Amino acid sequence: MKKFSLWFITNLLRVYFRLTLRLDAPDLKNVFPPRGPLIVITNHTGQVEVPVFATLLQPRRITGWGKAEAFENLFLRWVFWAWGIIPVHRGEADITALKSALRMLEDERIFGVAPEGTRNYTGILRRGLPGAAILALKSGAPIVPLVHWGGEVYMKNLKGFKRTDFHIRMGGLYQVKVEGRVTAEIRQQIADEMMCRIAELMPEYYRGEYSDLLKYEMKYLKPMEGAPKEAD
Repeated sequence: MKKFSLWFITNLLRVYFRLTLRLDAPDLKNVFPPRGPLIVITNHTGQVEVPVFATLLQPRRITGWGKAEAFENLFLRWVFWAWGIIPVHRGEADITALKSALRMLEDERIFGVAPEGTRNYTGILRRGLPGAAILALKSGAPIVPLVHWGGEVYMKNLKGFKRTDFHIRMGGLYQVKVEGRVTAEIRQQIADEMMCRIAELMPEYYRGEYSDLLKYEMKYLKPMEGAPKEAD
């Protein structure tokens, strides 16, 4: 039943996106490892990117956290069940959600996470929060930035029967490396470095809090040895 639900949702979304989006994703899958755990860090407008990524990255399975209150919607609960989305209670230390995410990575899933911590309706980047850094530190999984822009006007365009230009860019593979005790300051530094890797792939207009990339020292998020080069 779950496989059929996933197949049905995926094919329905593919048709829907052909009608409503003009996708621009020239380098998608260029550096993705074919298997193994992987953390995707991304910006999050909450308009359309989650179903786009969940569809385009197949046959690899992508999952992530979803706010617990969204599971009260019966349709979303069905979709989230098919995708394996983990409910998370925002604004508190949800240890159960973290443990579930670690199990997903142990199962060699792709786990998508937005360091901003919540939806950003304007698309202009805000300060990252340490949640994504904690997941990276606990799992040791490789990290790839996968960013998007244009989708912040998706709902507006949809109401006006206009297609949306949706751009996707992907960076190289990284891994968090910290020696010694991990403090709150280090976790925040890692979150900022993640956001810098996101920002550098986006047009300057969207960089917001990270418009001056030179002020952030890249100390802990390091390119993986032997990883493929980023696409230009």
